[in-house]
Amino acid sequence: MNVRGFDRTFALLFAVMLAIAAGNTALQSVLPALGRSLGAADSAVAAVFSVSALLWVIAAPFWANRSDRHGRRAMVLLGVAGFTVSLLLCGIFLMLGINGVLGPLATFVAFIAARVIYGTFGSAAPPAVQAIVAGRTTREERTQALTLLASAFGLGTILGPAIAPYLVLGHVWSGGPEIGLAGPAFVAAAIGAAIWIAVVRLLPQDEGFEHGAAASYPSIGGQATGATVTAATAPSSEKIGYFDPRVRAWIISGLVIGHAQAMTGQAIGFLIIDRLAVSPIDALQPTGLVLMMGAGAALLAQWGLIPMLDLKPRALVLAGAALGVVGCVATGSATSLYGIALGYALTSLGMGLARPGFTAGSSLAVGPDAQGSVAGKVTSVNGAAFVLGPSIGVGLYELWRPLPYLAAAAALACLLAYAWLSLRPSDPGRGASPAQ
Repeated sequence: MNVRGFDRTFALLFAVMLAIAAGNTALQSVLPALGRSLGAADSAVAAVFSVSALLWVIAAPFWANRSDRHGRRAMVLLGVAGFTVSLLLCGIFLMLGINGVLGPLATFVAFIAARVIYGTFGSAAPPAVQAIVAGRTTREERTQALTLLASAFGLGTILGPAIAPYLVLGHVWSGGPEIGLAGPAFVAAAIGAAIWIAVVRLLPQDEGFEHGAAASYPSIGGQATGATVTAATAPSSEKIGYFDPRVRAWIISGLVIGHAQAMTGQAIGFLIIDRLAVSPIDALQPTGLVLMMGAGAALLAQWGLIPMLDLKPRALVLAGAALGVVGCVATGSATSLYGIALGYALTSLGMGLARPGFTAGSSLAVGPDAQGSVAGKVTSVNGAAFVLGPSIGVGLYELWRPLPYLAAAAALACLLAYAWLSLRPSDPGRGASPAQ
């Protein structure tokens, strides 16, 4: 293996994963403000990401299998192209809406159409990227390399909301159209185009015959938990169903955890605008700060607390759900930026503990022959939470502002009781570790 050549290739593939996650979450962080500026219903904003998440969940396994026949490099190019074209069209449609060329409804219908491209084709890149890395590493190096690669999604969830407020642009030229809140979409599209050119010029032709796995939808709060790494490295000879008695309680726990996180995360931008009584533009930096703190807290749990405390999966789910209850109540009742940020960080810290607990518990509940099948189920559960979760959360928010946070707290409290009774301590001799 040419180490220097692989280092360059790995850096390029890491940039692909980072850009896809950062571009998506940057757009998520500004869309509540954009919806309010255009006078669109809050639920329409949530529907945008529900549609793209649904298509991602459906398309990701298709592209993971397709790359085995059509080549990994081609799938990376397709995924980056889908990301770039989608973000470019999003920017154009949003700019037309900002300048009054399109009405609010037409703007969001066109925006959803552009997001269809992202959900359908953007999901082609991650499994192909995994397969390339797997094909260029030894079996001993593979898990570590894929885990580092998966961390790009987590870093992207911090980077996207952090830089989005600084990408709001003015007029293209004096007297010309205003770009405004469409700026993050245009900048992300430009980065995507640069990465696509770099892939064309620098990514070597396919080597090896390893397989990649479908990745979860890159969303705010949706940091990697290790399932895609397991799915990409473990052979799968035993098929496991969602209702298999060994994993059923873990799957239910994952659904509750994922939906609670998606509900609270998608409503946070609206909460900041309304609680702080600021204009949508003035809410951008506070929103970016809160989302960045939440993503940082989740990564602190996954990269710091879990390895340091060495908690077992059942304890992770219980501790995470308990922290989530307190954090959701604090966020829903907060009246200041400090209170919202602290509450949301506490919620994200709890989810950062609970989601890897669900992943590892599912893995440890079965034997080695079923690891690939279970990892695929875990990935689909993580992705499915961001299909309905955002729309449910924002729909509840429209009824009463604290409602999504109180509903999430109630669901996590019920999960706490259910997990205490139903989750069994797992045999540490099988499956994956919580920190994987």
